[in-house]
Amino acid sequence: MKRDSIQDFARHKARRALQGAKRMLPLALLLGGTALAQDFNDRRKVQYPEQVTADNPQRTPAIPRKQGFDGTLVLTGGRIFDSVKSAAYPGSVVIQQNKIVAVLPAGSTAWPADAKIVDVTGKTVMPGLIDMHVHSTYPTPETPADMTDSEGHATLRALRSLQMLLENGITSVRDMSGPLNAPYIISEWLEKDMAPGPRVFAAGHIITGTGGHAADRPLTPIHSAAYTREANGADDWVKAVRETYKMGASHIKIASHFAPDEVKAAVAEAHRLGLKVTCDCETIYTQMAVEAGVDSIEHPLPRTDETIKLMAQKGTASIPTMQVYQGLFDSRGVYAGTASRRFSMAAQANYDILKKMIAAGITIGVGTDNIGGSFYNTPNIYIADLKFLQKAGYSPAKALMAATRVNAQIMDMGDKLGTLEPGKLADVIVVAGNPDQNLDDLAKVEMVVRNGNIVIKDGQVYMPRHVPVPLAKPSPPETLK
Repeated sequence: MKRDSIQDFARHKARRALQGAKRMLPLALLLGGTALAQDFNDRRKVQYPEQVTADNPQRTPAIPRKQGFDGTLVLTGGRIFDSVKSAAYPGSVVIQQNKIVAVLPAGSTAWPADAKIVDVTGKTVMPGLIDMHVHSTYPTPETPADMTDSEGHATLRALRSLQMLLENGITSVRDMSGPLNAPYIISEWLEKDMAPGPRVFAAGHIITGTGGHAADRPLTPIHSAAYTREANGADDWVKAVRETYKMGASHIKIASHFAPDEVKAAVAEAHRLGLKVTCDCETIYTQMAVEAGVDSIEHPLPRTDETIKLMAQKGTASIPTMQVYQGLFDSRGVYAGTASRRFSMAAQANYDILKKMIAAGITIGVGTDNIGGSFYNTPNIYIADLKFLQKAGYSPAKALMAATRVNAQIMDMGDKLGTLEPGKLADVIVVAGNPDQNLDDLAKVEMVVRNGNIVIKDGQVYMPRHVPVPLAKPSPPETLK
């Protein structure tokens, strides 16, 4: 296949993918979940299909720029788990610059003669994993006390934490809050491929009521004014959403406590701006958030059977983050010590909530709540969250689809990420094993392609040598005497 014909085919498939995204077909038939809530101002409806936009939910029109692999990259000989079909199949993935342009059947060599061929025989090629809940800029155990709120220090520690995720095949994350502007800085830096790391879709600050979650006493390094935006009254909640959007948020994160009019105002404003809203909330606040039209709920925090039923009816997704709390139970025995969360948690109660949500048909995504030193547990914490889904009835393949396709849909990036299809962004990983059959094989990521660039090779960070820019003229000048 000639280069032009591949590109024509890719453009055709991209238009079809965009039309499919606009229709937003429910995932229920394939994944057993409800249709996702879609009550927001989708900017794609007023943009031309050919319009290049920023690769984030804000959909800001952008000037085309060269990205990704310089030429054609082909991953061939492996088994393809594309997160569209539930079973893997033999084939090849063809990448040009930062886009997937073809997924070819086994035996096909329909790519340009000068393509770079990578033989991945015996390995699984699949979409990059997505973690829907991380705090990449938070302090690590090595962080000095006077640097916890430093934007510079937070950005640098995020680079290290995010690199650990990238090494293990996580190519996109939803960053759920951090100090000051650090989450936006790291998001913009990595969007431009300025360092090895996943795509970062930043929430910026947690928006909560005075004394709410992450704003309660006693203050800690991660529960301070640098990390949260306390809002009071519906007008102030609207203002907080606008401020967060202004700084570059890809989604809005709210947390209890709040009043019904406050959460309704915040969700309505975010949806007018075209952003989804997720809520870290519990008990009566979960019910209020779902009634207000929030798009997803974080954590397995206490909620009633009535609220679970309402989530299913309204298409409210769930990001359970099971392992982070299991880790607390395993290391400390109890979950305690926060005035804004006056409830009990236990391993069995959390697992019961997960099972009830799955039984109700709620769309389940995958997130870890990785924070500080827990990044050193990668990929164990991520695999554990997938195993919770498996224990609750998912097959390994269905758990992987939750980690890729479903996650992309929940954060409004399903038209660009989450599957191996022509027109999608080239976030692709190669695993030495069959993770769709054995989730433990996810610990064997050998290659990562992120935005069309090979960034992990043989399991390690790979950075091509810098190409020097020539001087304007030969120097020293020959005319010098």
